[in-house]
Amino acid sequence: MSLVVVGTVAFDAIETPFGKTDKILGGAATYIGIAAGKLNVDARIVSVVGGDFPQEYLDLMNNFGIDTDGIKVIPEGKTFFWAGRYHNDMNSRDTLVTDLNVLADFDPVLPESYKDSNFLMLGNLTPQIQQRVIEQFPVRPRLIVMDTMNYWMNTAWDDLLKVIGMVDVLTINDEEARQLSGEYSLIRAARKIIAMGPKYLVIKKGEHGALLFNNESVFFAPALPLEEVFDPTGAGDTFAGGFIGYLAKTGDISFENMKRAIIFGSAMASFTVEKFGTEGLQAINNGDLNDRIRQFSQLVQFDIELD
Repeated sequence: MSLVVVGTVAFDAIETPFGKTDKILGGAATYIGIAAGKLNVDARIVSVVGGDFPQEYLDLMNNFGIDTDGIKVIPEGKTFFWAGRYHNDMNSRDTLVTDLNVLADFDPVLPESYKDSNFLMLGNLTPQIQQRVIEQFPVRPRLIVMDTMNYWMNTAWDDLLKVIGMVDVLTINDEEARQLSGEYSLIRAARKIIAMGPKYLVIKKGEHGALLFNNESVFFAPALPLEEVFDPTGAGDTFAGGFIGYLAKTGDISFENMKRAIIFGSAMASFTVEKFGTEGLQAINNGDLNDRIRQFSQLVQFDIELD
């Protein structure tokens, strides 16, 4: 199955209590694409970069099976750049630099060869851009997954609600779910958000796992306890890539299979946070991923006798 990923391909500079980096490969579409590529999915990225973006990074993506024909290179422009510093708890961070550069005028155009794709992952971008991407498909993909954030809730509410009504799965964190719904209880929040249009809702809770909702059912998956977390950057995007990548690989978009996809997404994300940037994700193979899936299984499996 083929997957189109629309989002940022970028440079990041990261500082955590464990060290710091200069400019390294980042961006939501990068993490999503590599995670899906690790599952042998035909991933196709739509994004924009400047002339400063190294060919070696494009080659790296190609080596992971990612089609980069949809990444537009603007030779005279500069690539989107973000720099941030994480606090000691690794759950909060300060943004030091956000240079939109070529992303400021990003208006994605799907290559003709992408328009028959079965799955679409909309990374965190303006709702107007997300809608324009959906409208470029002559036949609606089997599954559309969308990520968003509280910034768009504050600045583009009406546009956000419109595109939420056009997707199948919405992925947001717990704080964003509460803001979007106006409800503190995540159960009530999920009910309200699903009434906005998506059939499924994934609420990411970072180190506390993830929740999957539809109208009838709820599933919770814990995060894998890790000895060391070096860099949380891209963990949510890696999760999304593992989630939709598994669904695209299996071709099964049932709620039961989404439960498995949540576990695959969580397992992928656990590798990302162990190294800076995409380094941890790049290094894994099928054996590493299967071992971590088994760890998840052991984490939640138990026997009990009831009276």
